[in-house]
Amino acid sequence: MFSICFRTIIILCLFFIISISNVFSQDNQLTNCLNSVNGVLNIAREENASTYAPRNYQKGMEILQDAKARELKKNKIDIICKKTLQAENYFSDSIESAKMAQMILSTSIISRQNAANINAEKLANVIWSKAERSFDEAIRNNERGNSDRSKVLNEETTILYEMAELVAIKNLYLNSTRTLIANAEELKASRYAPITLEKAKNLLRKAEDLLDQNRYETEAPLDIIKQANYEAKRTIYLSTLTKDIRDKEMTVERLILNWEKTLTQIASVADISPVMVDGYSELEQQLTTYILDLQHLNQVLIQDKQVLIQDKQVLIQDQKDNLIQLADMEEEIRALDRRLGGATAEKEALIQRLEAQARIKEQFEKVEKMFNSKEVRVFRENNNVILRLITLTFESGKSKLLAESFDLLVKVEKAIDVYPESELIIEGHTDSLGDDDFNQKLSQDRAESVLKYMVNAMRIPSYRLIATGYGETNPIANNETESGRSKNRRIDIVIIPHNELSQ
Repeated sequence: MFSICFRTIIILCLFFIISISNVFSQDNQLTNCLNSVNGVLNIAREENASTYAPRNYQKGMEILQDAKARELKKNKIDIICKKTLQAENYFSDSIESAKMAQMILSTSIISRQNAANINAEKLANVIWSKAERSFDEAIRNNERGNSDRSKVLNEETTILYEMAELVAIKNLYLNSTRTLIANAEELKASRYAPITLEKAKNLLRKAEDLLDQNRYETEAPLDIIKQANYEAKRTIYLSTLTKDIRDKEMTVERLILNWEKTLTQIASVADISPVMVDGYSELEQQLTTYILDLQHLNQVLIQDKQVLIQDKQVLIQDQKDNLIQLADMEEEIRALDRRLGGATAEKEALIQRLEAQARIKEQFEKVEKMFNSKEVRVFRENNNVILRLITLTFESGKSKLLAESFDLLVKVEKAIDVYPESELIIEGHTDSLGDDDFNQKLSQDRAESVLKYMVNAMRIPSYRLIATGYGETNPIANNETESGRSKNRRIDIVIIPHNELSQ
């Protein structure tokens, strides 16, 4: 009897152990299936498969979501793994299609980004929409394996995006002038101020021709636009004035008297009592002499300023020489202290401070050598070190870090390691295009995106980090040019060192 019971217990234990092993085996199988599909999904995201291979990517996401829903419902593991394998295959296909699309559509992708940077979606909506439809069709054909058709569409799409970019640039820079000229024409400027109106139109056409020749060289067109705006505003003024004169039926004598009144006011500024019995030649000579005297005085002041600048430079050089002498004296003090067997507390403190300064200089030079000037500008503000991440960019209007920025951030991490326990401020900045509130939020979101990367990837404690968005309030270049706006769209990392000098 005892033997039968013992055998029964043994069998039950073996059954329990086998059951537990099967459960663990199934759990491991499910984990492996999910890890495998998530790994391929991450690669698909890095290749922007959702954009360049949307059909396969979306199909894969749908199947993956179905698999996760089945997991929650405790469906059979083999069914869930079959689903994840199907999703993985779709993601793999999307990766290959995305890579092929980026090769075939390389020119249209570049032109698309250029158009997006100038906000062509709003400033050239019709052409942009047409280009987007052509771009989507090219992607669909590539995903279906019709690469020849995709290549043809790439050429058409590139041209459309370039047209959208040019139209957007023209609208950005020329619309204010166009509006002024339209307002002038509503006032019948062609009748009341035709010469000035035609001058404004000619300047507008000249600026537009220059943009047609080189859309990225905006300095000269902007100068011409300023002139065009001036002439357009004068056209409006002259049209209004001429109409008012005609409506009031003013005589020529009254017009001359009004003109002489203005001249008298100008002359009074120069302490001139105008005589206009025989015309205005004498007054013109007097005003010319007054202006020339002012110019001469201005030149004298400029020369005096230059002398002061030279004196300042001499003083700076003397200060540098004094600092060198001071350094020599400090070394003598150290040598004397060594001979005397020690120094006073004050001298020791001074030496420590000098050594701290040397360490700060050494740290800064070490960080400076980590980057080339085209990717990161390294400079100091007092004891703080600023890393201006020139090549860290985002998609237009978005705050997600791009994969191509990760290599740069690896270098940044090494630079931060030079300053252990330092505090870090991540500053986000935008250009002046768009709404102020939107730019403020965008700059804050971009700064926080970098902060999250530092916490997650660099393992920097969050208490050392602060993210601040300044929007468009702190430009470092002219927002009137694309080159200037590009410099203003930036991330600055301020390193606040923990050292003796900051205590």
